[in-house]
Amino acid sequence: MKVLVTGAGGFIGSHLVERLVKDGHEVRAFVKYNSLNRWGWLEYSEVKRVCEIISGDIRDNDIVDKAVRGVEVVFHLAALIGIPYSYVSPKAYVDVNVKGTANVLEAALRYDAKVVHTSTSEVYGTAQYVPIDEKHPINPQSPYAATKASADWLAITYYRSFDLPVVVVRPFNTFGPRQSARAVIPTIITQILAGRREIKLGNTDTTRDFNYVENTVDGFVKVGMSDKGLGDVFNIGYGKEISIGELVNLVARLIGREVDIIVDKERVRPEKSEVRRLLSDFSKAREIFSYEPIISLEKGLEKTIEWFADKNNLQLYKPDLYNI
Repeated sequence: MKVLVTGAGGFIGSHLVERLVKDGHEVRAFVKYNSLNRWGWLEYSEVKRVCEIISGDIRDNDIVDKAVRGVEVVFHLAALIGIPYSYVSPKAYVDVNVKGTANVLEAALRYDAKVVHTSTSEVYGTAQYVPIDEKHPINPQSPYAATKASADWLAITYYRSFDLPVVVVRPFNTFGPRQSARAVIPTIITQILAGRREIKLGNTDTTRDFNYVENTVDGFVKVGMSDKGLGDVFNIGYGKEISIGELVNLVARLIGREVDIIVDKERVRPEKSEVRRLLSDFSKAREIFSYEPIISLEKGLEKTIEWFADKNNLQLYKPDLYNI
Protein backbone atom coordinates (compact mmCIF):
# COMPACT_ATOMS: atom_id res chain seq x y z
CA MET A 1 0.00 0.00 0.00
CA LYS A 2 1.00 3.62 -0.36
CA VAL A 3 1.10 5.11 3.12
CA LEU A 4 2.00 8.38 4.81
CA VAL A 5 3.61 8.64 8.24
CA THR A 6 3.46 12.07 9.87
CA GLY A 7 6.03 12.62 12.60
CA ALA A 8 8.25 10.21 10.66
CA GLY A 9 11.46 11.69 12.00
CA GLY A 10 10.49 11.06 15.60
CA PHE A 11 11.02 8.13 17.94
CA ILE A 12 8.02 5.91 17.19
CA GLY A 13 7.55 7.38 13.72
CA SER A 14 11.00 6.38 12.50
CA HIS A 15 10.56 2.83 13.78
CA LEU A 16 7.15 2.66 12.10
CA VAL A 17 8.61 3.83 8.79
CA GLU A 18 11.26 1.11 8.98
CA ARG A 19 8.67 -1.56 9.69
CA LEU A 20 6.40 -0.43 6.84
CA VAL A 21 9.30 -0.42 4.38
CA LYS A 22 10.34 -3.87 5.58
CA ASP A 23 6.79 -5.09 4.98
CA GLY A 24 6.95 -3.86 1.37
CA HIS A 25 4.79 -0.75 1.53
CA GLU A 26 5.46 2.44 -0.41
CA VAL A 27 6.16 5.00 2.31
CA ARG A 28 5.91 8.76 2.23
CA ALA A 29 7.52 10.25 5.34
CA PHE A 30 6.44 13.66 6.63
CA VAL A 31 9.14 15.30 8.77
CA LYS A 32 9.34 18.73 10.39
CA TYR A 33 10.92 21.35 8.17
CA ASN A 34 14.17 22.94 9.32
CA SER A 35 16.81 25.08 7.65
CA LEU A 36 19.42 22.30 7.69
CA ASN A 37 17.04 19.91 5.87
CA ARG A 38 17.56 17.31 8.59
CA TRP A 39 15.09 14.42 8.73
CA GLY A 40 15.22 13.59 12.42
CA TRP A 41 15.98 9.95 13.22
CA LEU A 42 15.50 8.98 9.57
CA GLU A 43 18.90 10.59 8.97
CA TYR A 44 20.40 7.54 10.68
CA SER A 45 18.25 4.95 8.92
CA GLU A 46 18.89 3.12 5.67
CA VAL A 47 15.21 3.35 4.73
CA LYS A 48 15.60 7.04 3.90
CA ARG A 49 16.97 5.86 0.53
CA VAL A 50 13.66 4.26 -0.44
CA CYS A 51 11.15 6.67 1.13
CA GLU A 52 9.63 9.78 -0.33
CA ILE A 53 10.38 12.43 2.28
CA ILE A 54 8.40 15.64 2.59
CA SER A 55 9.57 18.38 4.95
CA GLY A 56 6.91 20.67 6.34
CA ASP A 57 4.88 21.68 9.36
CA ILE A 58 1.74 19.84 10.40
CA ARG A 59 0.16 23.26 11.12
CA ASP A 60 0.50 24.21 7.44
CA ASN A 61 -2.62 23.11 5.59
CA ASP A 62 -1.01 23.40 2.12
CA ILE A 63 1.91 21.06 2.77
CA VAL A 64 -0.30 18.60 4.66
CA ASP A 65 -2.61 18.51 1.65
CA LYS A 66 0.34 17.71 -0.61
CA ALA A 67 1.57 14.98 1.75
CA VAL A 68 -1.80 13.21 1.99
CA ARG A 69 -2.64 13.39 -1.72
CA GLY A 70 -2.42 9.95 -3.31
CA VAL A 71 -1.94 7.78 -0.22
CA GLU A 72 -4.27 5.09 1.05
CA VAL A 73 -3.46 5.18 4.77
CA VAL A 74 -2.20 8.02 6.96
CA PHE A 75 -0.43 7.07 10.18
CA HIS A 76 -0.71 10.36 12.06
CA LEU A 77 1.98 10.62 14.73
CA ALA A 78 3.10 14.25 14.40
CA ALA A 79 2.61 15.98 17.75
CA LEU A 80 4.17 17.95 20.55
CA ILE A 81 4.66 15.30 23.23
CA GLY A 82 6.66 16.70 26.15
CA ILE A 83 4.39 16.99 29.17
CA PRO A 84 6.57 19.47 31.14
CA TYR A 85 6.83 21.80 28.15
CA SER A 86 3.04 21.82 27.84
CA TYR A 87 2.99 23.70 31.16
CA VAL A 88 5.23 26.35 29.58
CA SER A 89 3.58 26.74 26.19
CA PRO A 90 0.08 25.20 26.19
CA LYS A 91 -1.14 27.16 23.17
CA ALA A 92 1.57 25.60 21.03
CA TYR A 93 0.12 22.19 21.89
CA VAL A 94 -3.31 23.32 20.74
CA ASP A 95 -1.86 24.52 17.44
CA VAL A 96 0.10 21.34 16.72
CA ASN A 97 -1.94 18.58 18.33
CA VAL A 98 -5.46 19.83 17.61
CA LYS A 99 -5.16 22.11 14.60
CA GLY A 100 -2.52 19.89 13.02
CA THR A 101 -4.81 16.90 13.38
CA ALA A 102 -7.63 18.91 11.80
CA ASN A 103 -5.40 19.53 8.78
CA VAL A 104 -4.71 15.81 8.42
CA LEU A 105 -8.38 14.89 8.74
CA GLU A 106 -9.47 17.50 6.19
CA ALA A 107 -6.87 16.32 3.68
CA ALA A 108 -7.79 12.67 4.26
CA LEU A 109 -11.42 13.55 3.64
CA ARG A 110 -10.52 15.24 0.36
CA TYR A 111 -8.45 12.31 -0.88
CA ASP A 112 -10.36 9.39 0.64
CA ALA A 113 -7.53 8.13 2.86
CA LYS A 114 -7.83 6.10 6.03
CA VAL A 115 -6.41 7.76 9.15
CA VAL A 116 -4.73 5.91 12.01
CA HIS A 117 -4.65 8.61 14.66
CA THR A 118 -2.18 8.42 17.55
CA SER A 119 -3.55 9.03 21.02
CA THR A 120 -1.84 8.50 24.40
CA SER A 121 -2.62 6.73 27.66
CA GLU A 122 -2.17 10.11 29.36
CA VAL A 123 -5.73 11.03 28.31
CA TYR A 124 -7.03 8.61 30.97
CA GLY A 125 -5.28 10.43 33.81
CA THR A 126 -4.62 8.49 37.00
CA ALA A 127 -6.30 5.10 36.77
CA GLN A 128 -9.75 5.06 38.35
CA TYR A 129 -9.69 1.29 37.95
CA VAL A 130 -7.16 -1.18 36.58
CA PRO A 131 -6.47 -2.47 34.10
CA ILE A 132 -7.56 0.51 32.02
CA ASP A 133 -9.78 -0.43 29.10
CA GLU A 134 -11.14 1.89 26.43
CA LYS A 135 -14.31 2.54 28.48
CA HIS A 136 -12.25 4.21 31.22
CA PRO A 137 -13.23 7.90 31.71
CA ILE A 138 -11.15 10.44 29.83
CA ASN A 139 -9.56 12.66 32.46
CA PRO A 140 -6.56 14.60 31.11
CA GLN A 141 -4.35 16.16 33.79
CA SER A 142 -1.93 18.22 31.66
CA PRO A 143 -2.30 20.59 28.71
CA TYR A 144 -0.57 17.93 26.61
CA ALA A 145 -3.11 15.27 27.55
CA ALA A 146 -6.00 17.69 27.04
CA THR A 147 -4.92 18.50 23.48
CA LYS A 148 -4.45 14.81 22.67
CA ALA A 149 -7.90 13.99 24.04
CA SER A 150 -9.35 16.82 21.97
CA ALA A 151 -7.62 15.52 18.84
CA ASP A 152 -8.93 12.01 19.54
CA TRP A 153 -12.51 13.19 19.68
CA LEU A 154 -12.04 15.35 16.62
CA ALA A 155 -10.81 12.32 14.68
CA ILE A 156 -13.72 10.19 15.85
CA THR A 157 -16.23 12.86 14.85
CA TYR A 158 -14.88 12.81 11.30
CA TYR A 159 -15.84 9.14 11.19
CA ARG A 160 -19.27 9.81 12.69
CA SER A 161 -20.01 12.97 10.72
CA PHE A 162 -18.35 12.36 7.36
CA ASP A 163 -17.79 8.57 7.29
CA LEU A 164 -14.03 9.10 7.11
CA PRO A 165 -12.29 5.79 7.93
CA VAL A 166 -10.56 6.60 11.21
CA VAL A 167 -9.08 4.40 13.95
CA VAL A 168 -7.57 5.77 17.15
CA VAL A 169 -4.55 3.93 18.53
CA ARG A 170 -3.84 4.66 22.19
CA PRO A 171 -0.28 3.55 23.09
CA PHE A 172 0.82 3.28 26.69
CA ASN A 173 4.39 4.21 27.65
CA THR A 174 6.49 3.22 24.65
CA PHE A 175 10.27 3.02 25.04
CA GLY A 176 13.28 1.94 23.01
CA PRO A 177 16.21 3.18 20.91
CA ARG A 178 16.03 6.82 19.76
CA GLN A 179 13.58 7.90 22.44
CA SER A 180 13.66 11.53 23.54
CA ALA A 181 15.86 12.46 26.48
CA ARG A 182 12.73 13.89 28.09
CA ALA A 183 11.37 10.36 28.67
CA VAL A 184 12.17 8.55 31.89
CA ILE A 185 13.92 5.44 30.53
CA PRO A 186 16.48 7.36 28.42
CA THR A 187 16.95 9.68 31.40
CA ILE A 188 17.82 6.74 33.65
CA ILE A 189 20.00 4.90 31.13
CA THR A 190 22.02 7.91 29.97
CA GLN A 191 22.77 9.05 33.52
CA ILE A 192 23.98 5.58 34.52
CA LEU A 193 26.04 5.10 31.34
CA ALA A 194 27.61 8.52 31.93
CA GLY A 195 28.92 7.18 35.22
CA ARG A 196 26.51 8.87 37.60
CA ARG A 197 26.03 7.11 40.94
CA GLU A 198 23.13 9.38 41.87
CA ILE A 199 20.25 9.48 39.40
CA LYS A 200 18.11 12.62 39.25
CA LEU A 201 14.40 11.94 38.68
CA GLY A 202 10.96 13.28 39.49
CA ASN A 203 8.31 11.18 41.28
CA THR A 204 9.45 7.59 41.69
CA ASP A 205 6.38 5.97 43.25
CA THR A 206 4.20 6.42 40.17
CA THR A 207 3.61 3.32 38.03
CA ARG A 208 3.60 2.96 34.26
CA ASP A 209 2.88 0.29 31.67
CA PHE A 210 6.10 0.32 29.60
CA ASN A 211 5.93 -1.26 26.15
CA TYR A 212 8.90 -1.80 23.82
CA VAL A 213 8.69 0.19 20.59
CA GLU A 214 8.58 -2.86 18.31
CA ASN A 215 5.45 -4.03 20.13
CA THR A 216 3.82 -0.61 19.72
CA VAL A 217 4.73 -0.44 16.03
CA ASP A 218 3.31 -3.91 15.48
CA GLY A 219 0.04 -2.65 16.94
CA PHE A 220 0.02 0.33 14.56
CA VAL A 221 0.64 -1.89 11.55
CA LYS A 222 -2.02 -4.43 12.49
CA VAL A 223 -4.57 -1.64 12.93
CA GLY A 224 -3.55 0.27 9.81
CA MET A 225 -3.61 -2.69 7.46
CA SER A 226 -7.01 -3.94 8.59
CA ASP A 227 -10.47 -2.80 7.54
CA LYS A 228 -11.81 -3.48 11.04
CA GLY A 229 -12.31 -1.20 14.02
CA LEU A 230 -13.29 1.97 12.17
CA GLY A 231 -14.50 4.77 14.41
CA ASP A 232 -13.13 3.05 17.50
CA VAL A 233 -10.28 3.37 20.00
CA PHE A 234 -7.74 0.65 20.79
CA ASN A 235 -5.24 0.48 23.64
CA ILE A 236 -1.77 -0.75 22.71
CA GLY A 237 0.16 -1.71 25.83
CA TYR A 238 2.21 -4.38 27.57
CA GLY A 239 -0.26 -5.19 30.33
CA LYS A 240 2.08 -4.94 33.33
CA GLU A 241 2.96 -2.02 35.58
CA ILE A 242 6.17 -1.09 37.34
CA SER A 243 7.01 1.87 39.57
CA ILE A 244 9.72 4.29 38.48
CA GLY A 245 11.75 3.34 41.55
CA GLU A 246 11.58 -0.35 40.62
CA LEU A 247 12.43 0.53 37.04
CA VAL A 248 15.64 2.30 38.14
CA ASN A 249 16.71 -0.80 40.06
CA LEU A 250 15.98 -3.03 37.06
CA VAL A 251 17.91 -0.84 34.63
CA ALA A 252 20.84 -0.53 37.05
CA ARG A 253 20.95 -4.31 37.45
CA LEU A 254 20.93 -4.88 33.69
CA ILE A 255 23.78 -2.38 33.25
CA GLY A 256 25.64 -3.79 36.24
CA ARG A 257 25.82 -0.65 38.38
CA GLU A 258 24.60 0.40 41.80
CA VAL A 259 22.88 3.78 41.95
CA ASP A 260 20.91 5.98 44.31
CA ILE A 261 17.91 8.10 43.39
CA ILE A 262 17.73 11.83 44.06
CA VAL A 263 14.34 13.46 43.63
CA ASP A 264 14.92 16.64 41.63
CA LYS A 265 12.13 19.12 42.38
CA GLU A 266 12.51 20.61 38.90
CA ARG A 267 11.43 17.27 37.41
CA VAL A 268 8.37 16.77 39.63
CA ARG A 269 5.00 17.43 37.99
CA PRO A 270 2.45 19.68 39.73
CA GLU A 271 0.58 17.55 42.26
CA LYS A 272 -2.84 17.70 40.58
CA SER A 273 -1.24 17.07 37.18
CA GLU A 274 0.72 13.94 38.13
CA VAL A 275 -0.68 10.72 36.70
CA ARG A 276 -0.14 8.25 39.52
CA ARG A 277 -0.93 4.94 37.85
CA LEU A 278 -1.30 3.51 34.33
CA LEU A 279 -1.92 -0.14 33.44
CA SER A 280 -3.39 -1.18 30.10
CA ASP A 281 -6.09 -3.60 29.13
CA PHE A 282 -5.43 -4.27 25.43
CA SER A 283 -7.83 -7.21 25.12
CA LYS A 284 -9.90 -5.37 22.47
CA ALA A 285 -6.85 -4.96 20.20
CA ARG A 286 -5.97 -8.60 20.84
CA GLU A 287 -9.46 -9.73 19.86
CA ILE A 288 -9.90 -7.52 16.79
CA PHE A 289 -6.36 -7.33 15.42
CA SER A 290 -4.52 -10.24 17.10
CA TYR A 291 -2.19 -7.72 18.74
CA GLU A 292 0.19 -9.27 21.26
CA PRO A 293 3.31 -7.67 22.81
CA ILE A 294 6.05 -10.17 21.99
CA ILE A 295 9.12 -8.44 23.45
CA SER A 296 9.19 -8.40 27.25
CA LEU A 297 10.02 -5.38 29.37
CA GLU A 298 13.40 -6.83 30.38
CA LYS A 299 14.33 -7.84 26.84
CA GLY A 300 13.26 -4.44 25.56
CA LEU A 301 15.38 -2.73 28.20
CA GLU A 302 18.38 -4.86 27.22
CA LYS A 303 17.98 -3.85 23.56
CA THR A 304 17.53 -0.20 24.55
CA ILE A 305 20.58 -0.20 26.83
CA GLU A 306 22.65 -1.80 24.05
CA TRP A 307 21.67 1.00 21.68
CA PHE A 308 22.44 3.77 24.16
CA ALA A 309 25.73 2.12 25.11
CA ASP A 310 27.03 2.75 21.59
CA LYS A 311 29.16 5.87 22.01
CA ASN A 312 27.89 7.26 18.70
CA ASN A 313 24.37 7.20 20.08
CA LEU A 314 25.15 8.22 23.65
CA GLN A 315 26.99 11.35 22.49
CA LEU A 316 23.71 12.62 21.01
CA TYR A 317 22.31 12.99 24.54
CA LYS A 318 23.16 15.33 27.43
CA PRO A 319 22.72 13.37 30.70
CA ASP A 320 23.50 16.35 32.92
CA LEU A 321 20.93 18.63 31.34
CA TYR A 322 17.23 18.41 32.21
CA ASN A 323 15.31 19.15 29.03
CA ILE A 324 11.63 19.90 29.49
